[in-house]
Amino acid sequence: MADSLGDSLDRALEGAFTRRIPQSAQAQMKYLVKQLKGTKTTAQALGISQRTVERYVAGKLKRPRQDLRGRIEREVKKRWQPQVRAKARKKAASTDGLVVSTRARFGFTAAPGTTDDARIRDITQALPPEYADQLFTAREQGATEQQLQQIAADGLARMYFRANNSRAHGLGVEFTDIEQIEIEL
Repeated sequence: MADSLGDSLDRALEGAFTRRIPQSAQAQMKYLVKQLKGTKTTAQALGISQRTVERYVAGKLKRPRQDLRGRIEREVKKRWQPQVRAKARKKAASTDGLVVSTRARFGFTAAPGTTDDARIRDITQALPPEYADQLFTAREQGATEQQLQQIAADGLARMYFRANNSRAHGLGVEFTDIEQIEIEL
């Protein structure tokens, strides 16, 4: 299964964390209860009963099922160190940009007589800050995976295939069959 561009963006921001997330199920649950302001809202966010949340907080339950453990960890990471996450996002969106490493199928629409057959390529390319800003903003606004991929494809088309728009004007790039994608800040 291919990685999701949205998940890769989240992992890139998690790389900026200065402290580890809480490790035990009890510590993670306590953190979520504090962040979500109650056991009832925590239970709703995780899709479990309020009583189960209370048992984890009290330390009576210690080892969640694998699917629940994944949901707890995802919810904790989503809320962990918001200032650090915001600072990393701002830096990427204003000065640094980001690096996209991908293995995917790229096809082209270009002038007649040129080869436009899609093929698998391994590409690692730095994208300027405006693409980082577009990707993070779209992610926060709930964009679909296809919309995120289109933003990344536009950035790769401009920087990799058109050399920052200095050549191959009018070249359209199709970004499909993503086997692997990783974002670095």
